[in-house]
Amino acid sequence: MTRPLTIEDLYRFEIPGDPALSPDGERVAYTLTTQDADNDRVIRSIWEVRGGGGPARRLTHGPADTAPRWSPDGSRLAFLREGQLHLLSADGGEAVALTTSARCPAGAGTPVWSPDGARIAFAAPETYRAKSAPVVIDALGWKADGVGLIGSLRTQLFVVEVASGEVVQVTEGDRHVGPPSWSPDGTRLAYPAQTGPDAAVLGPSAAHVVGVGEHVSEARRVGPADGLAGPVSWFPDGSALLVVGRTSFGVGHSELLRQPLDGSVPVSLSAALDRNVMGGGPGYPGALPQFHGDAIVFCARDRGATRLYRVDAAGISASPLPAGTGVSGCSVVTKSGRAAVVVSDASRFAEIVLLDLDAWTSGGPGLPSAGPRPARLTGHMARSLPGVTLHPVTEREFTLADGTVVHAMITRAADTPPGGPLLVDVHGGPHNAWAPHSDPVHLYHQELASRGWTILTPNVRASDGYGEAFYTAALGAWGETDEQDVLEPVAALVTEGLVDPTRIALTGYSYGGYLTCWLSARSDLFAAVVPGGVLVDLKSMAGTSEEGHLIAGHEIGDPARMAELSPLSHADAVRAPTLILHGGADDTCPVGQAEQWFHALRTRDVPARLVVYPGSSHLFLLDGRPSHREDYSRRLVAWVTTHTTR
Repeated sequence: MTRPLTIEDLYRFEIPGDPALSPDGERVAYTLTTQDADNDRVIRSIWEVRGGGGPARRLTHGPADTAPRWSPDGSRLAFLREGQLHLLSADGGEAVALTTSARCPAGAGTPVWSPDGARIAFAAPETYRAKSAPVVIDALGWKADGVGLIGSLRTQLFVVEVASGEVVQVTEGDRHVGPPSWSPDGTRLAYPAQTGPDAAVLGPSAAHVVGVGEHVSEARRVGPADGLAGPVSWFPDGSALLVVGRTSFGVGHSELLRQPLDGSVPVSLSAALDRNVMGGGPGYPGALPQFHGDAIVFCARDRGATRLYRVDAAGISASPLPAGTGVSGCSVVTKSGRAAVVVSDASRFAEIVLLDLDAWTSGGPGLPSAGPRPARLTGHMARSLPGVTLHPVTEREFTLADGTVVHAMITRAADTPPGGPLLVDVHGGPHNAWAPHSDPVHLYHQELASRGWTILTPNVRASDGYGEAFYTAALGAWGETDEQDVLEPVAALVTEGLVDPTRIALTGYSYGGYLTCWLSARSDLFAAVVPGGVLVDLKSMAGTSEEGHLIAGHEIGDPARMAELSPLSHADAVRAPTLILHGGADDTCPVGQAEQWFHALRTRDVPARLVVYPGSSHLFLLDGRPSHREDYSRRLVAWVTTHTTR
């Protein structure tokens, strides 16, 4: 007997991620995220599963164990435990600390083994600042969401000797550097670093190379100074770097770039795909590009879902994973011809599968490829949620009056009669996207579908996965360009009789919170409104958000448009009862944005409520306190049902 997913099920979630395939391709280490209801916290531990099958095995007990990485000979695992590097024998036993607060007072970063296994490189803050210490600010970029005030602290590269534990700082300067990658001969590190005049703020960045150990040398830039560099790795022969980035700084797709070491112009290997290359990150699933022989396996977003692709001499081809499958992690071992991949689909949450890359035959540019079905290695969510069935998701395209095609997902219970209530949910970013597969974050979708609601999640203009022209379509015209991408699909569902026009609610988070506030001032269609992580005053946001400089300068562009495109300028037109949900430690959309919107509505006698989650960052819906995530969903469900009841 089956049952639908409920909000309280979040306490049972067991979500695998960040897979690391052993050098022989026979074992997969990964991080498992679970929930500790008693202590109201997230638990992360390291697990292992065999490529040949069998039950998963827990290697560590957390509560904050992440980033497992195999040594080159497969004898040990390096991982992070509460911010410090630890080593664990592949045979098991107790983990041993490699770095300590004495040697790394600010903690370590994701471990990167040298080819000979003698050293580990990582990126981390160069010094430690006590929480009560004054913060000195001389440049932009003085805070970071989830971290707080950083002032003049910068992330640098370090190398630790595995045998002695000696830690050496490799880079220095007034700029942040990103994760390192060892050259095939172990003499150099490549890494991304910012290049702009205010180098601590989001801005131009480039690939750099520095010699280490006996080959120590000054760091030098090898990529264009006015570009954008994300994850960096080496071609197997050491002749060039593989960079996820752009040749010019600005809003647009990241590409797969071959960067010559002589600093000449990089060459895009992914341009023909016209899709955004996804290196992976919180809320933006993907994986580091990796080599498989002469081919490169990488992730890119297509129609909302992050998919696996390969580029080789024959061109670009999609993996044999089914269309609609979402990828949120991948580890390739060329010697074994295998890849460990974290995948999810419309009926199942993320699990780890093993993919035979040697059987991946090209289907032509951008086309699916032949190959055996992937072998599923884990079943954590099925075990923790026995008998739970997700409501079906249907993909739909709406052609608007101006000819724009908007792709959307519709979630509703199979037996839901027409004419019921509708919740419209707008994603954040604005360059994120809704995907047509399982969603462990927005549990209110499943809860409302069980109560007879229809949920519409449109990928409005600026969404990722539909080409760069669509990705950049709302630049300089937030709200104005994409408001019809919500209103016209809703009108179509009303005309079809699928939903009741008097029982329509609207919600969204981050940029979705911005568009929710904007639409509540531009339309009287919505009976209830729930913006989360809101952005309502672009001018004050520009000086207070960690991303304010980037949004103001590159998403909006014209300073004269700031007020015009701010929902706060149009608050007089809002009539719908509004519930505002916001993290109290949000540095991306500072909580003052929510306070301004609440004040604007309450002083105009609009029914409004503000709920602030103390200590929660902008991304708390992904990995914050379980009680806060539960409360968010429950309050949203209660608000929209109360204000849409006949």
